Amino acid sequence: MRNRRLVISAALVAAGMGLVPGIAQAAPGAGPDATLGTGGTTYSSPAERTVVTKGAQGAQGAAPGAKGAQGAQGAQGTQGKQGAQDSSTSIYLTAHTDGARSVELRTHVIDFDAPALDVTVSWGDGTTDTYSLPAGGASDARDLKHKYAVLGTYDVRVTAKNAADGTEAVNELKFTTRGAEFTAHEPTRLLDTRTGTGAAKAQVGPRSSVALKVAGAAKVPAGATAVALNVTVTNATGAGHVSVQSTKDRAEGAETSNVNFAAGQTVPNLVIEAIGEDGYIHLFNGGWEAVDIIADVTGYFAPAHANGWGALNPTRVVDTREGLGAAKGQVPGQGAVGVEIAGRAGVPKGATAVAVNLTATNPRSAGHLTAYPSGKAAPATSNVNFTAGQTVANSAVVPIGPDGKINVRNGGWDPADVVVDVVGYYTPESRSALVAHGIPYRLLDTRKDSWGGWKAGPLKARTHFPMRLEGDTTTPDVDGWVLNTTVTDTRGNGFLSVTPDPNFWSDYANGTAVTPQRPVSSVLNWTKGATVANVAQTPGGKGGMIDLWNQGWEDTHLLVDLLAYYQTD
Repeated sequence: MRNRRLVISAALVAAGMGLVPGIAQAAPGAGPDATLGTGGTTYSSPAERTVVTKGAQGAQGAAPGAKGAQGAQGAQGTQGKQGAQDSSTSIYLTAHTDGARSVELRTHVIDFDAPALDVTVSWGDGTTDTYSLPAGGASDARDLKHKYAVLGTYDVRVTAKNAADGTEAVNELKFTTRGAEFTAHEPTRLLDTRTGTGAAKAQVGPRSSVALKVAGAAKVPAGATAVALNVTVTNATGAGHVSVQSTKDRAEGAETSNVNFAAGQTVPNLVIEAIGEDGYIHLFNGGWEAVDIIADVTGYFAPAHANGWGALNPTRVVDTREGLGAAKGQVPGQGAVGVEIAGRAGVPKGATAVAVNLTATNPRSAGHLTAYPSGKAAPATSNVNFTAGQTVANSAVVPIGPDGKINVRNGGWDPADVVVDVVGYYTPESRSALVAHGIPYRLLDTRKDSWGGWKAGPLKARTHFPMRLEGDTTTPDVDGWVLNTTVTDTRGNGFLSVTPDPNFWSDYANGTAVTPQRPVSSVLNWTKGATVANVAQTPGGKGGMIDLWNQGWEDTHLLVDLLAYYQTD
């Protein structure tokens, strides 16, 4: 079976060649041989579940050793009539769902009585593969791969037929494709510990977690496997962080975080996370003081046909400071600006939702921004929270209204400027499905030495850091990456940009890489001394690489965690 690997590597040119101008020195935590296995699920149906049909008499029975019971993924066996047990054919099946839509199946057909066998693999979607085994005794193991047009749960049936007498041995295996497609959800509050929504009316204690029902709540179906949530921390009396994961143990033992906060702050962040098998996610307060936590759902993912991901280079569609995409001038307090999305900046007219980065800047007092579909009343949710004079950004997934627009409301009482960058979209025509990593994986932490030998050090000011995510490839497997980015120990004000890199890794290695054009879009904004996190959704470049830009004038430390990715295969 093919074992796909992700490779994360810093852009350090070979020894003696020096650094590419304008590129940060290789950051610790990423090395040229660092690999990340993305896991997957393995299913099996052992040989004992083989069911045999005797061709001559039509009697049915289980192969030798069968227990006559249906297993978790296996075919049903029954106590057979005399004669069927004479067959010695057995079939052992294993399947691994490494890709979003594909399954890697190993068929192991065993029969030492030397018949010729015709083997048929029915994939459960109306297609089949066949092969033959010659007489002479067989223990044949082979690997097959199949890609499904539609995500879902499938029964794979493997039949080995004795070409001489028509006796058939059958084993079956049920599995669910790993990928999930998106369904937009009107922004809805699932959790608010201030009011008792979704949990007890009480702050989440220090080093404690809260369980939140997601699948089966607020019109999110029970079959949902991942969710897009805006998670907000408020009423904090000390610094800390919140980790969101599919199980309590994972959340409380996480080495990564989704939201970082300081005393007195109200801080949101978009979270795209796998849902636990019980339908819950868990939010862990990693600080030493109690906090209130709010979670608003804006969409969910399920292994069924819905809306796939469409990746875009980040594109600015609204900047009220310049009159881009809206009237020039601040959005008044309690006012809203309509944003034409469908048919602009690469977003097709049939898109059902859009992924954006919302930025509030120059606000005259504290408040919040809320993004929601046009044609709907503004919900009692928020995407960005700000204080007077603050520039702050947050990612959001927003359903698109029937007229192709979204609205951005200024929930404060005084005017503020609004900036909107589009980073992707969801549409029924796209087949790029989400693969949730399950456990966030730290790709980069510039505060630490790497195993590759590079010394800890911040990302230099006004430089970009090329990160290789798929090894030396000219045909990337991944259509888009979901990354949680965090800056900390900031030495001045600045902002972070995340974009696809136009080079191949070999271009950096041999010194021929071109310097990418400096982007104007932003993922997160920071002030001196702050720790700020935000989700970046971005495609990789033609070589599976991305660029992380420190757009500030001072050095800063940077952390990058892999949450999920989008894949067509």
